[in-house]
Amino acid sequence: MPPSNRREAVAACLRRLAPRLPAFEAEAALDRALASPGLRRAAPDTAARLALIAYARHAFTDYDDLLAEGYDRDSARHFVLDALNAVLADWGAPPIPEADGDPTAGDTDP
Repeated sequence: MPPSNRREAVAACLRRLAPRLPAFEAEAALDRALASPGLRRAAPDTAARLALIAYARHAFTDYDDLLAEGYDRDSARHFVLDALNAVLADWGAPPIPEADGDPTAGDTDP
């Protein structure tokens, strides 16, 4: 049976995308996906992926510290890529290949 609302649809995508994502982290990523103005019109799978990456970047890497030290967003994202990919791997989610660039580059949230 398909999900009946956006919250359920994005949550289902998160479960498929990151099968080992703890429930608390899933709720935080889901809240980010639903609250982000930039993700409101995104397909549920896109919203889930981008919100998961943004959540992991902010909560589990030094990204915010690098921004506070004066690094620009692209540089900070480059420096935390390995740590971010380690978190994604722990959750069973695919990594972000450096050659592909940043899938969240258009996000309005740093």
